[in-house]
Order: sequence, then C-alpha cells, then structure tokens
Amino acid sequence: MQQIHKIIWKIHLWLGLSCGIIASFSGLTGSLYVWQPEITSLLNSKLLKVEDFSKIKEKTILNSAYFLAAQNEGKVNIVFLPYREQQTISINYKNGKTLYYHPKTRVFLGEKSVSIQFFEILLKLHRTLGIPTIGKYIIGTSALLFCFFLLTTGFYMWWKAYKNNLSKGFTMKWKPKKKRFHFNLHKVFGIYFLLPLMIIAFTGGYFTYHKTYKSALSIFNGSDKIILDNEAKQAKIFSLEEAVLQTDGKYVLRAIYYPKDSLGVYKLRYIKDRFIKSGLRRTKEMELNQQGKLRTLSSFDFDPNNNRIAAQFYPIHIGEIVGILGRVLVFISGLVPLVLLITGFKVYSSKTKRLKKIVN
Repeated sequence: MQQIHKIIWKIHLWLGLSCGIIASFSGLTGSLYVWQPEITSLLNSKLLKVEDFSKIKEKTILNSAYFLAAQNEGKVNIVFLPYREQQTISINYKNGKTLYYHPKTRVFLGEKSVSIQFFEILLKLHRTLGIPTIGKYIIGTSALLFCFFLLTTGFYMWWKAYKNNLSKGFTMKWKPKKKRFHFNLHKVFGIYFLLPLMIIAFTGGYFTYHKTYKSALSIFNGSDKIILDNEAKQAKIFSLEEAVLQTDGKYVLRAIYYPKDSLGVYKLRYIKDRFIKSGLRRTKEMELNQQGKLRTLSSFDFDPNNNRIAAQFYPIHIGEIVGILGRVLVFISGLVPLVLLITGFKVYSSKTKRLKKIVN
C-alpha cells in the first residue's frame, strides 16, 4: 500500500511539473479570454456597436449582408453577421483584411483593430500554443492528463490525509509555520477548485479530440431512426441569395463561408440567439454547392444526442451556460493552476531540502 502511495505521489509530482506548466498557461490565457466580449466592445465601440440596434429588423441585416458580399463578389472569404459582442457586419476578404459595416445603412466603419487581433492571437495561443499542427495536441493531451491523472492523484492524497477529519482538509491556516503555508495553500485551492478544474479541463480536451468525444457520446443516441425536417428531406436547389435571405424564425444567420475553390461549398452557420445568453447552445448549419443544391443540413432540433451534447462543450468550458456567475467562476479557476504549480513546487523544493539535510 505504501508503494502504491509513493507511485501516486510521483505521478502527481511529475505531471504537476510538466502538464502543470501548460495548464497554467492555458488557464491564464483562458481567464483573460473570458472577458473578451466586454473588453473588445469597450475598446472598439465604433466598429462593434450600433445605436438602437434592437430596432433593426432581421430582414434588414440579412439584406445588408448579402448586398455587401455581392458587391464584392470574388473577393470575399467570410461574412460575419452580428454575433456576441459585435452588432455590425464584418467581411473577411481574400486579401487578408477584415472590414466592418453598419447593418442597416451599410456604411463602412473601419478595419479590424489591434485589440481585436490581440484576442484572436490570444485564443490561438490558448488552443495551440501558437505551434502549427501539433500545438493543439499538446494542449488537448495536457488538458486530459490534468483532468484524469493530476487532479485525481491530488484528490487521492488529500483523501488519504483528511478522510477522518474533512473539515481540516477544507480549512486554510493563514499563519502557519512558513514551511506549511504553501502546503496549506496548495491543499485548499486544490480541493475547492477540483470539480471546476476537472470540468474545464475535460471540456477543453474536446476542441482537440472532438471526433473521439462525439464517438464516445454516441452511446446516448436513441435507437430510433432520426427524422429530419422537410428542409433536409428535400434536396432543394436555390440561389445563395435565397438561402441567405430566408429565415425560419428559430435561428439567425451568423456567418457565410464562401468556397475556397471551384469545388468548394457555401457554408451558412446559424445560432439561436445572436448575443450572449445563459442556457443551452443551439446551432444550425447548412451547406450548398455552387450550383445551389443543399448538400448537408444539421440542426439542434433534429441532430443526434451526441452532437447536441457536444455543442454544449463551448458554453460549459467558458462558463456562459450558467451566465455571469459561471464566467466569473471560470475566470477565477483559470488562475488556480498557476497557484497550484507555484505552491506545489515550493512544497517539493522544501521537502527536497529537508531530505538533503537529513542525509548530510
């Protein structure tokens, strides 16, 4: 039994010193990104805000988006309609520039700012460390190791020490002897944030291994054959204009992705609510080939359960599923891995020094 305890301690130690560094970086960047909508909106009101936006009709927004894209035919990569902090229409052009337009008057408002680019880079670092190809696997694997091994071994050691006196395990002594302060800090932060960190780490792994997650979640799919709505049953053929301007009243268009080559397709992505709200994330996606034939259609309304569940990983990961309190919790939790890394290293360093003194 003592041998098992020693092995678990070793696993916790070395994963803490390796995955802990990556988890700390992910946590810090993630904590900052939690407030991206508010910060970018504050710094870019001329690009992102529109006076009396609530009075602008949905049909007007769709007409403006299509008109602006058609006016720049052959030059457009993606058209972004109002979504989250953005109340304007933005177009990402093939020359790399992103320009913003008023959703009603179609007036040019300006080019993507440095602060907006900063948060885009921050998100890329958060998800990939900025390393092409393998970066997302480093982040995703570290997140899962952090979730299933680092936190569980920490909980095992906490339970072994305090199972007979749980209140002591949850209590922080602010004026202990110096050598015990870091241990107490590590212990308390670890146990109080165990569940939030496990959820954040597990949902974070989804963005790297989404296919594996969806495959595993397929156990929740019903045995009944999925019945698609009429729009999916009929292999409709219609123009991009018809596709963009139509609205079903359930979902709003948030982005149009244009083909990259002659064989590419148009992708239209929809969302239930344009702006940040608590609750389940409901989405819809449609693909059209360049002849106007409906290729694929997915929607929260008739998707299998594994896709519905997977769609919630983003709002859970960032805390938005339960509103502002969830975002605050994610923000604080993102700082905790760094606290655990520093205090854990201090505990290890202190223990190593004591052992050296005993040997000498």
